[in-house]
Amino acid sequence: MSSVPPQMPPDGGAPGPYDPKMQWRAYREQQRAAWRAQRDAWRAQRHAWKANYVGVYGPRVPSVVGPVILICVGVIALLMVTGHIDSGSFWSWYGRWWPLLLIAAGLALLGEWALDMRRPTPVHRSGSFVGILFLVAFLGLCAAGFHHLRPFMGQWNGDNDFSNLFGQPEHDSDQPVDSKPIPANASIQITNPRGDVSITAGDQPNLEVQAHEMAYADSDSGAKTIFDGEAAHVTVSGTTVLVQSNGNDHGRVNLTVTVPRTATVTVNAGKGDVTASGLGAGIDVAAGHGDTHLDSITGPVTMHFSNDKHDFSAHQINGDVIANGNCNDVTLSEIQGKISLNGELFGETHIENAGAQISLHTPYTDIQIAGLSGDMTLDSDNLRISDAKGPVHVVTRSKDIDLSEIYGDSYVESNNGTINVEPAGAYGVEVRNNKGDVELTLPPNASATVSGQAHNGEIVTDYGLTVSGDEDKTLSGKIGGGAAHIVLNTSNGDLRIKKGSAFPAAPAAPNAPNAPGAPKAPHLKSDKALPQQPVAQ
Repeated sequence: MSSVPPQMPPDGGAPGPYDPKMQWRAYREQQRAAWRAQRDAWRAQRHAWKANYVGVYGPRVPSVVGPVILICVGVIALLMVTGHIDSGSFWSWYGRWWPLLLIAAGLALLGEWALDMRRPTPVHRSGSFVGILFLVAFLGLCAAGFHHLRPFMGQWNGDNDFSNLFGQPEHDSDQPVDSKPIPANASIQITNPRGDVSITAGDQPNLEVQAHEMAYADSDSGAKTIFDGEAAHVTVSGTTVLVQSNGNDHGRVNLTVTVPRTATVTVNAGKGDVTASGLGAGIDVAAGHGDTHLDSITGPVTMHFSNDKHDFSAHQINGDVIANGNCNDVTLSEIQGKISLNGELFGETHIENAGAQISLHTPYTDIQIAGLSGDMTLDSDNLRISDAKGPVHVVTRSKDIDLSEIYGDSYVESNNGTINVEPAGAYGVEVRNNKGDVELTLPPNASATVSGQAHNGEIVTDYGLTVSGDEDKTLSGKIGGGAAHIVLNTSNGDLRIKKGSAFPAAPAAPNAPNAPGAPKAPHLKSDKALPQQPVAQ
């Protein structure tokens, strides 16, 4: 504050009268001048800091990672909006592979860093895209966890008709039964976008279609319009028969179709369940949103799943069963032909009494079984196989594995779980476990040459085998005549070989005297080549 009193009269004259307003204005101007001086000092200091920072680290330049991510998000959103990408399939894929986006962003940053190192003047990259990466990671975690949250979301899902949510009354109508003679060996295609499809076989060369229609509308006239649009139509052209409903977003049609027993049936189902029984020439089903239940089918069964909201069951199938796509629960029993499952399984898979080869392939598990007189159960945490014919080939991870009563050679490779193997006779066994215990139970008539290794674990055996080593322990020796070859390896886990009880003799296989070898498992040997040493893959 100035030392000169305010309002001093000129030429040293007498001071005028005291004015508080003028004194306050002068004080305020002085404070503003001081604040402006301090602000200018701060700005000068900040500019000096920036100049010093640029001199040390170089100027700040933007990164291309953020704009590239925004462009990718925009392109994917555009493809989803225009219908070129199915949103459900995309989020299922993204929930599994979203970490690759972070890896790609990191590689791009490394590339930019390598280019910046070649500059004569060093630069500093902007990190404004970090928030976008956090959003990408958050969406990926949400998409990955969606499948685990589905059991808690109640019975309603997006497959139900939205009309019900807005209180529109339901109208029902039964179409007149449509019965037409068709060739006994006809090829029948059934298409129903909304509604259940139930198929049975008859001994007469007739096609019979019963349709129960439902419409959600505020008036009878509105319901009739929906009924007319979704009504089922039958078209016969030689041996080709088409049963089709056009569907309606405000209704559904439940079809009950009776076909000749020798007809070939193809079903294209949208939102609804599919059931079929008694067919004599197989069935091909493309399932959209709904469960599929098949019973007493002669001929091949082919399933195509579009997402993971399905349950699939098949019982008494005299033919091959092939299923492709993501599925929830799978239950198969009394299957005479081969079984092939390819896709991601989100629920429990249970198979009983399969007379031919079983091949199961998911992103995390590969299973090959020559035959299954007992049962197999697979879920997210466990794999149990009992009373199976080898070769049995298992490659998986993060599961506790239990193989018991195995009539043939077995190969198991896993990590992060326990492995128990119990062969039913003098068969070859190879087990490799990266993290977890390994236990082998041999029958009283065991005859094997054994070699094993345990890293950071103990080795315990009920037989007179040689154990040596400290941190890396090794196991070697013979049991009985040493006919079969057993190789056991575990890391960060214990290894144990113990004596078990006897199993009954292997059941006869009249339809398959020579069991087929497990595909993609050349290291396994057949029952007639027990002395050969298996080769680790």
